[in-house]
Amino acid sequence: MNRIVKNFINEAILTGKRGVVVGVGKSGLAAARLLDVLGAKVRVVDRNESLTEDALGALKGEAELVTGPHDKAHFADADIIVLSPGVPVKRMADALDGIPARKIVSELEFASWFIEAPVLAITGTNGKTTTTTLISEIFEHAGKRAFTGGNIGTPLCEYLLDMEPAEVIVLEVSSFQLQNCRLFKPRVGVFLNFAANHLDYHESMEEYLDAKLNLFAQMTGEDTALLHESLRETIGDRGFTNAHVEWFGPTDRFEAPNLPGEHNRSNVEAAWQAVSRFGVTEAQAAEAIRNFKPLAHRIETVAEVGGVLYVDDSKATTLDAVRAAVRSFDRPVRLLMGGVWKGGDVAAFAADVRDAVIHVGLFGASRDILEGPLSEVFPVTWDETLEAAVRRQAAEAREGEVVLLSPATSSFDQYRNYGERGDDFKRVAEALA
Repeated sequence: MNRIVKNFINEAILTGKRGVVVGVGKSGLAAARLLDVLGAKVRVVDRNESLTEDALGALKGEAELVTGPHDKAHFADADIIVLSPGVPVKRMADALDGIPARKIVSELEFASWFIEAPVLAITGTNGKTTTTTLISEIFEHAGKRAFTGGNIGTPLCEYLLDMEPAEVIVLEVSSFQLQNCRLFKPRVGVFLNFAANHLDYHESMEEYLDAKLNLFAQMTGEDTALLHESLRETIGDRGFTNAHVEWFGPTDRFEAPNLPGEHNRSNVEAAWQAVSRFGVTEAQAAEAIRNFKPLAHRIETVAEVGGVLYVDDSKATTLDAVRAAVRSFDRPVRLLMGGVWKGGDVAAFAADVRDAVIHVGLFGASRDILEGPLSEVFPVTWDETLEAAVRRQAAEAREGEVVLLSPATSSFDQYRNYGERGDDFKRVAEALA
């Protein structure tokens, strides 16, 4: 427990205050625990009526659990309301009507009030997890103690309660987390790219972009904003930050054998530019980058059968991510797509990859959105399940081709998450071998 948390406890700043946490997930429970430690009266609310007090874990018997549709009464006495990632304020408008905006914060914002170490935060539509993990591995190789979390792994509230102090806080941050941030201020902020995504959550692309730019709103001239050169036209003249702004793009500065494609050359350069602000040398970064292993479900080679390469890119939930994956190969690509649609221009995507893709195998949901525009450019088939789609492509594929799972969608039509979808692809591909 750090000095600032202890100070809050000693001065009874939140003692006896009502803290309401929305969402019984990992981040929500971590925020509830921190509120409890700070002396607040904790109420956790969740729409899932099947939850019992067991869901509160260590807070069972300590915190109040309210399930079912959100109601004004759940929030009327709140001094602070902490939203878990993925809980959109707009869907709670009626329940939160009349609550001052200053009382509503994200778990990331709440935890950031207590952080002492400098923060390096990474956002963007695609590539966040790879870049965040790479940055952490570079720090580890350079002998610097880093905490890695936020939108991946460990919530920031949990770090405050349970972990040894770090020299650098490395955070992957999503638009969901940033939308309700007002004071969050990293030492270095990285914006990797921006494309259509989460339009099932955000009301518009402008709202989505504004959420991303919250990352830089509180930064000063002593901080650094690292922005991909593709963002110049979109945000270059918006006056969104007082930070020192630098632009980056793909380079061949480092040997990165396990990070193929131009998009990864940008991610690697972003990682280097970020860690260099914390005393890491180029030689230290180079060795870590050279030895970096790709994360699961991100352009991950699964098998090669009869000269056909099977690649799992289940994490690609946007058209921009799929575009980057397709361009990573110098082989003809048989592309597997399908799932719950999140937005984007399918016709423009098809035009961009027409020289690389030779067949599109659709599966599951979003056939009505994808099939029309794609069939104008490619041969397109549809199967109800991913397994059937993989087996169809395997039967038709020829030596030197790639069967690439890069769905451009979330997985919730048939799977609990993208990892489960990727594992299913691996199972089928490995069985072919």
